[in-house]
Amino acid sequence: MNLKKDAGYKAAEYVKDGDILGLGTGSTTHYFIEAVGKRIEKEGINVMGIPTSFQSLLLAKQWNIPITSLEEHDIDLAVDGADEVDTNFNLIKGGGAAHTKEKIVDYAAENFYVIVDESKYVDEIGGFPVPVEVIPEASRTVIQTLEDMGANPIIRMAERKDGPVITDNGNFIIDAKFNKIESPEHLEIDLNSIPGVVENGIFSNMVDKVIIGTKDGIKEL
Repeated sequence: MNLKKDAGYKAAEYVKDGDILGLGTGSTTHYFIEAVGKRIEKEGINVMGIPTSFQSLLLAKQWNIPITSLEEHDIDLAVDGADEVDTNFNLIKGGGAAHTKEKIVDYAAENFYVIVDESKYVDEIGGFPVPVEVIPEASRTVIQTLEDMGANPIIRMAERKDGPVITDNGNFIIDAKFNKIESPEHLEIDLNSIPGVVENGIFSNMVDKVIIGTKDGIKEL
């Protein structure tokens, strides 16, 4: 049983002929892109995709999904995963270090659907650290500010590469663990007010539908 695949394939059923799609990043969205590619192949639907990362760009090309950009088209439907989603549809995203482009694309979409397996659905977000993308030169002062806000911030280090993770935008990621997030909406604004912060991984007031893959089948909220 692949709950991520179930959620991704379900979301692809909502894609309509002629749609411009925001293509999210991550293991669950991988299956959405795959399912859209199969619909193009089998049904001949005509869609275009706007990727949120190099990962989703390469997957879209693999599945023969034509690529476009926000400069050229508005987005009908964006589909993306999440590291956590709560009962009020607040998200933490950025485990894949792509949340800046994801937020740009997801916010611009007419409809934004989140696809997760049941382990990602929580009462309150905050179990997962909040990824904060920062300009490298500002990392020390941003860390100090985050500590003053009560967080435990750590620069994310790369695997199979020496040094920090470098985002597609050429920046660092600081993972900020808060003991409790009282107001995701206010924390999202506060984090983005820190000089040197490009974007953070809290997504509030954006989601139109959550599709959850569970052991008992698909649950839609």
